[in-house]
Amino acid sequence: MLKNPEDRRARRSRRMLKESLLELMKKKTFSEISVRDVTDGADMNRGTFYLHYAGTAELLQSLEDDLLEEVQALIDAHIPETVAKGSVGPVLGPVVDFIVEHRETCAVLFSSSEASRFIQSLQQLISRNGAALLETWFHTRDQARTEYFLSFLTWGFIGLLEEWFRQGMALPKAELVNAAQRMADGAAAGLFSRT
Repeated sequence: MLKNPEDRRARRSRRMLKESLLELMKKKTFSEISVRDVTDGADMNRGTFYLHYAGTAELLQSLEDDLLEEVQALIDAHIPETVAKGSVGPVLGPVVDFIVEHRETCAVLFSSSEASRFIQSLQQLISRNGAALLETWFHTRDQARTEYFLSFLTWGFIGLLEEWFRQGMALPKAELVNAAQRMADGAAAGLFSRT
Protein backbone atom coordinates (compact mmCIF):
# COMPACT_ATOMS: atom_id res chain seq x y z
CA MET A 1 0.00 0.00 0.00
CA LEU A 2 1.36 3.42 -0.93
CA LYS A 3 1.91 6.00 1.76
CA ASN A 4 -0.29 9.04 1.70
CA PRO A 5 1.07 11.38 -1.02
CA GLU A 6 -0.08 14.33 1.12
CA ASP A 7 2.35 13.21 3.86
CA ARG A 8 5.22 12.99 1.36
CA ARG A 9 4.40 16.44 -0.01
CA ALA A 10 4.20 17.90 3.49
CA ARG A 11 7.57 16.38 4.48
CA ARG A 12 9.11 17.65 1.24
CA SER A 13 7.69 21.15 1.81
CA ARG A 14 9.00 21.26 5.40
CA ARG A 15 12.44 20.05 4.26
CA MET A 16 12.61 22.68 1.51
CA LEU A 17 11.57 25.46 3.89
CA LYS A 18 14.28 24.41 6.38
CA GLU A 19 16.90 24.31 3.64
CA SER A 20 15.85 27.76 2.47
CA LEU A 21 16.10 29.13 6.02
CA LEU A 22 19.58 27.68 6.47
CA GLU A 23 20.78 29.22 3.20
CA LEU A 24 19.41 32.59 4.27
CA MET A 25 21.05 32.33 7.70
CA LYS A 26 24.44 32.05 5.96
CA LYS A 27 23.87 35.52 4.48
CA LYS A 28 21.66 37.39 6.96
CA THR A 29 21.00 37.56 10.65
CA PHE A 30 17.92 35.61 11.66
CA SER A 31 15.96 38.74 12.61
CA GLU A 32 16.36 40.05 9.05
CA ILE A 33 14.79 36.94 7.49
CA SER A 34 11.12 37.17 6.60
CA VAL A 35 8.63 34.47 5.71
CA ARG A 36 8.69 35.86 2.17
CA ASP A 37 12.48 35.40 2.02
CA VAL A 38 12.08 31.77 3.09
CA THR A 39 9.25 31.01 0.67
CA ASP A 40 11.03 32.75 -2.22
CA GLY A 41 14.14 30.65 -1.52
CA ALA A 42 12.05 27.47 -1.40
CA ASP A 43 10.02 28.51 -4.46
CA MET A 44 6.76 28.20 -2.51
CA ASN A 45 3.89 30.47 -1.65
CA ARG A 46 3.30 31.91 1.79
CA GLY A 47 0.12 29.85 2.21
CA THR A 48 2.16 26.66 2.05
CA PHE A 49 4.53 28.04 4.68
CA TYR A 50 1.65 28.84 7.05
CA LEU A 51 0.23 25.33 6.65
CA HIS A 52 3.33 24.12 8.51
CA TYR A 53 4.69 26.98 10.65
CA ALA A 54 3.36 30.08 12.38
CA GLY A 55 6.50 32.04 11.55
CA THR A 56 10.25 31.89 11.03
CA ALA A 57 10.92 31.32 14.75
CA GLU A 58 8.79 28.17 14.72
CA LEU A 59 10.55 27.01 11.54
CA LEU A 60 13.95 27.50 13.18
CA GLN A 61 12.79 25.67 16.32
CA SER A 62 11.55 22.76 14.20
CA LEU A 63 14.89 22.55 12.40
CA GLU A 64 16.78 22.54 15.71
CA ASP A 65 14.40 19.97 17.25
CA ASP A 66 14.85 17.61 14.29
CA LEU A 67 18.62 17.75 14.63
CA LEU A 68 18.54 17.21 18.40
CA GLU A 69 16.16 14.25 18.05
CA GLU A 70 18.58 12.59 15.64
CA VAL A 71 21.50 13.18 18.03
CA GLN A 72 19.49 11.68 20.90
CA ALA A 73 18.61 8.62 18.78
CA LEU A 74 22.34 8.13 18.04
CA ILE A 75 23.19 8.40 21.73
CA ASP A 76 20.44 5.92 22.62
CA ALA A 77 21.80 3.45 20.05
CA HIS A 78 25.36 3.61 21.42
CA ILE A 79 24.74 4.03 25.15
CA PRO A 80 24.82 0.28 25.98
CA GLU A 81 28.35 -0.07 24.54
CA THR A 82 29.41 3.17 26.23
CA VAL A 83 28.17 1.94 29.61
CA ALA A 84 29.78 -1.46 29.14
CA LYS A 85 33.18 0.00 28.21
CA GLY A 86 33.11 2.64 30.94
CA SER A 87 34.19 5.28 28.45
CA VAL A 88 32.47 7.90 26.27
CA GLY A 89 34.39 6.79 23.18
CA PRO A 90 31.72 4.50 21.71
CA VAL A 91 29.16 7.31 21.60
CA LEU A 92 31.51 10.15 20.61
CA GLY A 93 32.54 8.68 17.26
CA PRO A 94 29.00 8.34 15.85
CA VAL A 95 27.98 11.76 17.22
CA VAL A 96 30.99 13.42 15.56
CA ASP A 97 30.18 11.54 12.31
CA PHE A 98 26.65 12.91 12.49
CA ILE A 99 27.91 16.44 13.10
CA VAL A 100 30.31 16.15 10.16
CA GLU A 101 27.46 14.92 7.97
CA HIS A 102 25.40 17.95 9.07
CA ARG A 103 28.36 20.31 9.29
CA GLU A 104 26.82 23.21 7.38
CA THR A 105 23.66 23.12 9.46
CA CYS A 106 25.60 22.88 12.73
CA ALA A 107 28.01 25.65 11.71
CA VAL A 108 25.10 27.98 10.90
CA LEU A 109 23.35 27.19 14.18
CA PHE A 110 26.56 27.48 16.24
CA SER A 111 27.40 30.86 14.72
CA SER A 112 23.93 32.42 14.90
CA SER A 113 23.39 34.35 18.10
CA GLU A 114 19.65 34.13 17.52
CA ALA A 115 19.93 30.35 17.32
CA SER A 116 21.48 30.20 20.78
CA ARG A 117 18.54 28.04 21.85
CA PHE A 118 20.16 25.28 19.78
CA ILE A 119 23.44 25.49 21.67
CA GLN A 120 21.62 25.55 25.01
CA SER A 121 19.44 22.61 23.97
CA LEU A 122 22.50 20.67 22.81
CA GLN A 123 24.17 21.43 26.14
CA GLN A 124 21.09 20.16 27.99
CA LEU A 125 20.99 16.99 25.87
CA ILE A 126 24.66 16.25 26.59
CA SER A 127 24.21 17.03 30.29
CA ARG A 128 21.12 14.84 30.63
CA ASN A 129 22.84 11.87 29.01
CA GLY A 130 26.10 12.56 30.82
CA ALA A 131 24.37 12.65 34.20
CA ALA A 132 22.94 9.19 33.58
CA LEU A 133 26.41 7.86 32.67
CA LEU A 134 28.00 9.43 35.75
CA GLU A 135 25.35 7.85 37.96
CA THR A 136 25.97 4.44 36.35
CA TRP A 137 29.75 4.62 36.52
CA PHE A 138 30.39 6.57 39.71
CA HIS A 139 27.12 6.47 41.68
CA THR A 140 27.48 10.22 42.15
CA ARG A 141 25.85 11.75 45.19
CA ASP A 142 27.17 15.31 45.02
CA GLN A 143 24.67 17.04 42.69
CA ALA A 144 26.58 20.34 42.62
CA ARG A 145 29.85 18.64 41.64
CA THR A 146 28.03 16.66 38.95
CA GLU A 147 26.50 19.82 37.50
CA TYR A 148 29.85 21.65 37.47
CA PHE A 149 31.51 18.70 35.76
CA LEU A 150 28.77 18.35 33.14
CA SER A 151 28.79 22.07 32.41
CA PHE A 152 32.57 21.99 31.98
CA LEU A 153 32.40 18.91 29.78
CA THR A 154 29.50 19.95 27.56
CA TRP A 155 30.69 23.48 26.89
CA GLY A 156 34.17 22.09 26.32
CA PHE A 157 32.86 19.59 23.76
CA ILE A 158 30.82 22.26 21.98
CA GLY A 159 33.86 24.56 21.95
CA LEU A 160 36.03 21.73 20.64
CA LEU A 161 33.61 21.19 17.74
CA GLU A 162 33.38 24.91 16.97
CA GLU A 163 37.17 25.17 16.88
CA TRP A 164 37.42 22.05 14.73
CA PHE A 165 35.00 23.59 12.23
CA ARG A 166 36.85 26.92 12.37
CA GLN A 167 40.09 25.15 11.48
CA GLY A 168 38.46 23.38 8.56
CA MET A 169 38.44 20.00 10.33
CA ALA A 170 42.20 19.77 9.70
CA LEU A 171 42.68 17.44 12.68
CA PRO A 172 41.67 13.91 11.66
CA LYS A 173 38.34 12.88 13.16
CA ALA A 174 39.87 9.89 14.96
CA GLU A 175 42.35 12.21 16.74
CA LEU A 176 39.58 14.63 17.69
CA VAL A 177 37.42 11.83 19.12
CA ASN A 178 40.41 10.31 20.94
CA ALA A 179 41.36 13.69 22.45
CA ALA A 180 37.76 14.39 23.54
CA GLN A 181 37.47 10.90 25.02
CA ARG A 182 40.72 11.30 27.00
CA MET A 183 39.67 14.73 28.27
CA ALA A 184 36.23 13.47 29.36
CA ASP A 185 37.49 10.25 30.91
CA GLY A 186 40.41 11.98 32.62
CA ALA A 187 38.28 14.76 34.08
CA ALA A 188 35.68 12.27 35.34
CA ALA A 189 38.30 9.98 36.87
CA GLY A 190 39.99 12.95 38.56
CA LEU A 191 36.78 14.24 40.07
CA PHE A 192 34.86 11.07 40.91
CA SER A 193 35.93 7.64 42.10
CA ARG A 194 34.48 4.42 40.73
CA THR A 195 32.74 2.22 43.25
